[in-house]
Amino acid sequence: MNFEISNLPTRTQKPRESGLTMVMDKGLSLREAEDFVDVASEFTDIIKLGFGTSIITPRVADKIKLYQDAGIPVYFGGTLFEAFVIRNQFDDYLRLLEKYKLTHAEISDGSIEITEDEKCEYIRKTAQHVTVLSEVGSKDAEKIIPPYKWIKMMEQEIQAGVWKVIAEAREGGNVGIFRGTGEVRSGLVEEILTQIPQEKILWEAPQKSQQVWFMKLYGANVSLGNIAPHEVIPLETLRLGLRGDSFHFWL
Repeated sequence: MNFEISNLPTRTQKPRESGLTMVMDKGLSLREAEDFVDVASEFTDIIKLGFGTSIITPRVADKIKLYQDAGIPVYFGGTLFEAFVIRNQFDDYLRLLEKYKLTHAEISDGSIEITEDEKCEYIRKTAQHVTVLSEVGSKDAEKIIPPYKWIKMMEQEIQAGVWKVIAEAREGGNVGIFRGTGEVRSGLVEEILTQIPQEKILWEAPQKSQQVWFMKLYGANVSLGNIAPHEVIPLETLRLGLRGDSFHFWL
């Protein structure tokens, strides 16, 4: 911090197990990534190269190395994993992780139909090589998964070896744990937390109102994801009560 002020919430320190900020890079240029690292690397725990952007983003290898050299793990979006799987190219996907020296991977089924047993088998196989995050929830706004199924899937995927389970919301924050309006499905979240430890979940929450909701209930060190690069510092000020929306939370 540039100067001291009393009675701020105590933030967990990197490498964190809780209070993570997962950033979604949807195609930053190398120069933009350099600027991002200069400003926000201290507050960024992990970066997702969103959906399939890594295939066409120029100089992606240089950008991955830039993030890694800054101490920030990188992984490909789950949709890329699904794109390989649906084409029967899972082994090619594993070779891709090795090629780019990635230490993390996301296993998801938001766009494809596979059984939970198949998904857990992909988790187990991938976890032999890298740290695995899995995403639970559908990208289809019409597909409503009841709370007991969210809980069962999260439990099975944790048992299969994931580091964190990601609660799906997409980059817009309007599916999965949120309604189409962006409103939190609060009953779903509360029911999930009766069975799944908070520290195992990374909640996708790209909208400020969603971030505020989670912090108000679960504190400054709740793990949040799909954060836009330019929103990392604003998010950190929310965590510290240095923004109007959370100003009174921890006084």
